[in-house]
Amino acid sequence: QVQLVESGGGLVQPGGSLRLSCAASGLAFSIYAMEWYRQAPGKQRELVAGISSGGSTNYADSVKGRFTISRDNAKSTVYLEMNSLKPDDTAVYYCHVDIRWSLEFWGQGTQVTVSS
Repeated sequence: QVQLVESGGGLVQPGGSLRLSCAASGLAFSIYAMEWYRQAPGKQRELVAGISSGGSTNYADSVKGRFTISRDNAKSTVYLEMNSLKPDDTAVYYCHVDIRWSLEFWGQGTQVTVSS
């Protein structure tokens, strides 16, 4: 049974930082690309960052230079380090993995709120 267990998130002031974690189980973690998505109220879910099995990364333009995705294969965990946070970053953040055709898994989501 594949599970993605998230931690982190919370309330932070503009300019602050948070580190999200997603611990995976039930799969050969090291061979899969991992992704972070987010969904703000009234908006579509969007891809924030991705990291391949080989460690290459990609980011949405809105977070490039502020967010860093990384992975620790020994711990089967993917991270999202978020710096210089803005109110527009407020959203529910989801961990995601695409195993194969018609088989994908999502974390439970964790709330990130950036507000004064």
